[in-house]
Amino acid sequence: MIAKKPETNCPAFQKQEPIIKDITNKINRAKEILEKARFAEELLREMNILLSCPDYDVKKTECKNCHCIANLRKKTAEIIIKAEKLT
Repeated sequence: MIAKKPETNCPAFQKQEPIIKDITNKINRAKEILEKARFAEELLREMNILLSCPDYDVKKTECKNCHCIANLRKKTAEIIIKAEKLT
């Protein structure tokens, strides 16, 4: 299955996306849950940057899309962190 690349014209998203992609790749390559959790903490910080965007406008579709993607990624990071705490 090929994952579709998230698309949005949000300038903040476009700026953060390479950073987020790099962190996600690090999570995927990490072998140990402790290492994955460390990278998930980084991902969580990046998601909080997007979710606290000063230019956020609830009426703009691009802003809604950006927040939707950021929220999904934030939840993923939180799950990884919780899994680490269970070990």
